[in-house]
Amino acid sequence: MIAGLLDVGDGNQIFWERRGNATARTVLMVHGGPGSGRSRTAHRTFDQNTFDIITFDQRGCGDSVPGAADPSTDMSVNTTWHLVADMEALREHLGVQRWLLYGGSWASTLILAYAQRFPERVEGMILIGVTMTRPAEIDWLYRGLRLLLPEQWERFRAGVPAEQRDDDLVEAYRRLMEDRDATVRDNAARDWCAWEDAAIAHENQGAPGQYSAKSGDARLAFVRICTHYFAHHGWLEDGQLLRDAHRLSGIPGVLIHGRLDMSAPLLTAWELARAWPDAELVTIDDSGHTGSPAMKAAIARAVSRFT
Repeated sequence: MIAGLLDVGDGNQIFWERRGNATARTVLMVHGGPGSGRSRTAHRTFDQNTFDIITFDQRGCGDSVPGAADPSTDMSVNTTWHLVADMEALREHLGVQRWLLYGGSWASTLILAYAQRFPERVEGMILIGVTMTRPAEIDWLYRGLRLLLPEQWERFRAGVPAEQRDDDLVEAYRRLMEDRDATVRDNAARDWCAWEDAAIAHENQGAPGQYSAKSGDARLAFVRICTHYFAHHGWLEDGQLLRDAHRLSGIPGVLIHGRLDMSAPLLTAWELARAWPDAELVTIDDSGHTGSPAMKAAIARAVSRFT
C-alpha cells in the first residue's frame, strides 16, 4: 500500500491510498457524506489480487488538509465541482487512464457529476443508495420525513433559533456550523447527527446509529460539510444529473438500492435507471440506506461483473 497528499490548489491537499494489483483494473472508491471521509475497511469489497484499489478523502475531511472542523477553513473552495476536479487531478497524478467508480449515497451524486464531465475516463460504475442531491431529495430528508418521524423531527427543528424554525432548516444549521462559538457548533453537530440517525433507526439489517458515533473533529467536519453542500443543493441545477444522463451512454452501471431506504427513497434510482439504458437497477427488498446481507451479496455480484 502507498499513500500520499496531493496538492489540489486553493490551499487544499487531499489524502489518497493505493493498494492491490497495480497491473489490474483500477477502481476509485468514493466516500459518502458528504464529509464522512474514507472508510478504513471498504477496500475489502475488492480483491487486491484482481483490482488496483484507490481510496481518498474529499476536501475538508478525513486526513485531507485543512480540515473543515477548523472554523477558519475556507468553505468557498469546497464544492461539487472542486471535488470533480480533484478526482481528475488524482487520476492524472496516479497515471490512471480509465477507472471503475464505486460509492454510495452522496458518493453517487459526485460520481455521476464526474462521469458526466469526464465520460471517456470511466469504465463503469457501481452506485449504492443512489442520490442526485436534488432540492426535492434534500427537502424530503430534512422536512418531508417528519411525516414518519414527527417527534424526532421536532427535536431536530428545536436545534435552530426559534426565529428560523419555519425557514430552511438546512440553511439554519449551516449558519450554526459557521458560528464562532465552539459550543454552538458542537451542539448543532450533535443535533444534526441525531436526526440522521433517526432516519436510519429502523434499519435492523444495517448499521443504525452510525452518525452519532462520530465524535470530535470528524463529527464537526461531517456536519459542516453536509450543511454547506445541501444548503447549496450540491451546486447542481435541479435535475441536472438526470437531464444529462445521456452523457453516460456506453458506460455500464449497476444501481443497488434498498426498498426500505427512508433517507434516499427508491424513486431516485428508478428514475436514473430509466434515463441511463446501460445501467441495471437492483432493488434489495430488506435493505434500508445502510445495507443488509442481501445488499452485500448484490454488491459482490456487481463487483464480479467488472473482474
